[in-house]
Amino acid sequence: MQRSASGKRPMAAHVKRSLSTAARALGTRDPLPYLDTLIDRTFSLPEDDVSYTRNALTPGAVPYEPSFSEAEPDTLRFTIEPLGPDASPVARRDEATREMRRLVCPVFGRDALRWFDSRSEEWRGFGGLGWMSYGAWFGSAFDEDGLYATKIYYELLPTQIDALAPPLARLTRQAMNEMPSLMPIFTSIGCNREAGSQRVTFLHRGPLAVSALGPLMNRLGIGHQLPSLMRIVGVALGGRFELPPGGVLIGMRNKPEGVEMKLEILLAAIPDLPGRFLDLLKLGLAERPRQLAALARWLEAFGMEANEQGHFSVLSIRVTPHSPARISLYVRPIEFEMREHIEEARALQ
Repeated sequence: MQRSASGKRPMAAHVKRSLSTAARALGTRDPLPYLDTLIDRTFSLPEDDVSYTRNALTPGAVPYEPSFSEAEPDTLRFTIEPLGPDASPVARRDEATREMRRLVCPVFGRDALRWFDSRSEEWRGFGGLGWMSYGAWFGSAFDEDGLYATKIYYELLPTQIDALAPPLARLTRQAMNEMPSLMPIFTSIGCNREAGSQRVTFLHRGPLAVSALGPLMNRLGIGHQLPSLMRIVGVALGGRFELPPGGVLIGMRNKPEGVEMKLEILLAAIPDLPGRFLDLLKLGLAERPRQLAALARWLEAFGMEANEQGHFSVLSIRVTPHSPARISLYVRPIEFEMREHIEEARALQ
């Protein structure tokens, strides 16, 4: 790996090492043959450059976020904010879109590419460029056969709801009518080997008592799953059922079996997150030993021992009419936290 003019290795070397190590541990294909050049373009600055912390995906850390999904326990999943910290939102949006199109057609086929192009047209065009904040994020997932899924996250304005597919637009309005505190902030468009899907994610304005989701979930035909959702929240957060302002995102998408709702808890916003958060979360999985073992294997793949839990950024809990609460866990591996470098930079000022 070529060193920068400062003599420091670029951050790309660390990201690549993390991914290759995790792929070997999880038994998946290495992502680098698919994404090597994107990683180089995104993490080209030196490993100690604190400007990496200026990002919308993982503020205060390098914009690289692996995640564990209980629904896909044997996959290697991660999201990045494309290009470096000085890139414009338009450049990031265009870069993420190019990567989606570059991968979708050869891996998933021309029909998948046509579907993606039709769903993304509103967000990859030329309208409204001045309002974007970060542009787009890019996500991917890998299993033993290679690229399993790829996803793009576009910023979303309330005025763009009409550009969504009609069923998703209706679902979005229905959610906003039932809970006026919901404000759409991004839409994610994903393709995998089986199908494509699109989700709208809302920011919940103000505090949220988790039980207050009941009327919305009843309207969407998933109210009977509220107890399982509350159980995961209560166990993982040590009995807390009220979430603070700025700490809640809610995602919605249509699936063949009905609506899927995803509650995302931004853990940095929880003022009293239990020190034993990981142990409590594992307790919530105790009745599902296969998923519990998969989580332990995934944590080990990213170098997080039981006594060195890293920084967990998001706890995601999703339900459908036929599936009770299932979790995803998003992390910031310790080596990509920049606090020491930030302190060093401040000391030199």
